[in-house]
Amino acid sequence: MAADPILIIATRPRLALARGQAGAIRSAAADYWALTKPEVNLLIAIATFAGFCVAVPGPLREFPWLRLVHTLLGTLLVASGTGTLNQYVERRFDAQMRRTARRPLAAGRLKASVVLRFGIALSAVGSIYLATTVNLLASLLAIVTLLSYLFLYTPLKRKTPFCVLIGAFPGAMPPLIGWASATGTLSLEAWMLYATLFFWQFPHFMAIAWMYRDDYDRAGYFVLPHGQARIRFVVLQTMLPLVVLLPLVLLLGAMGRQSVLYCFATLLLNLGFLYYGAEFVLRRSSGAARRLLLASIIYLPLLFALMMLPIS
Repeated sequence: MAADPILIIATRPRLALARGQAGAIRSAAADYWALTKPEVNLLIAIATFAGFCVAVPGPLREFPWLRLVHTLLGTLLVASGTGTLNQYVERRFDAQMRRTARRPLAAGRLKASVVLRFGIALSAVGSIYLATTVNLLASLLAIVTLLSYLFLYTPLKRKTPFCVLIGAFPGAMPPLIGWASATGTLSLEAWMLYATLFFWQFPHFMAIAWMYRDDYDRAGYFVLPHGQARIRFVVLQTMLPLVVLLPLVLLLGAMGRQSVLYCFATLLLNLGFLYYGAEFVLRRSSGAARRLLLASIIYLPLLFALMMLPIS
């Protein structure tokens, strides 16, 4: 039987409308996903996971897997809320930078009031979730991270290059949240993990700041000094943390009674990281900065993986 031409003609607009609505939903979902800064959340999840696992070494059959899932979910909710609220606060400045101008809020695809409510909701749900399914200490650490990031680091980016130092304090919190979730306390080893992530952030961010220095200057961000002080600042904030990292991670391994393999692999890993840092400060090119950034992204999960290896 031949199809009714009139029926076909009448159906086409409905199909087009349905496809248009589905496309709009996918586009909106992608925008909300982008608000949460998933690329940053991946590193946060890795660091939280490492802090939790290092805190509870032992047989897999006794490992608190459910608590780990609760920890990661709650932490990522708060981190997503923080990323969303950060984009809300910096929406006007993001619009002036090529790197961030296409973000959903900066590009005008989402309303500021909706993004604000979305960020608050994610942060509140995540904080409450951690407090009820994990423990109060983990929730408090997540809240402190959110508040210090939004109300200290974020405004200081337009006032002083030492915002990098201030931002490193909340930025290093994920291992503490993981440790607190696993044990309910914070030991010296937990703080050593915190220090490791604290110092890692400096070469990581110096690479980003150098690659996008013109963008930051255009938007009025003061993440790097101006003039000759800029070079001295970059050299110091890249090399000094890299030099500190090597004895720090070796000491952390000794505290955890790690094997000779850990010491040897950690030494190679840190020397590689140091090499790319030295190349960056000597050349000060975008290519060298990009290689340092990639090295920092590879370094962190590998280091945490080494820390979670069985002890000798």
